[in-house]
Amino acid sequence: MKFLTPEKAELIEITKVEPHESGLAIHGKIMGTMPMKAILTGDQLRAGFKFARPAIVWTLLKMLVRGKAA
Repeated sequence: MKFLTPEKAELIEITKVEPHESGLAIHGKIMGTMPMKAILTGDQLRAGFKFARPAIVWTLLKMLVRGKAA
């Protein structure tokens, strides 16, 4: 999975997500070169739900069923 800038440049590439004693370990590269490892804890996951407004949830659902963006 990749996160892109508005200009379509690669910002973060997630290469692996695996269980970790503190939550989830997320492995990847930042800007195509710098390796990174992040830990998503339960507290941070719960904090992320504050973004789950109806418009965001609707957009996520549309993204799942829509084809590749132009």
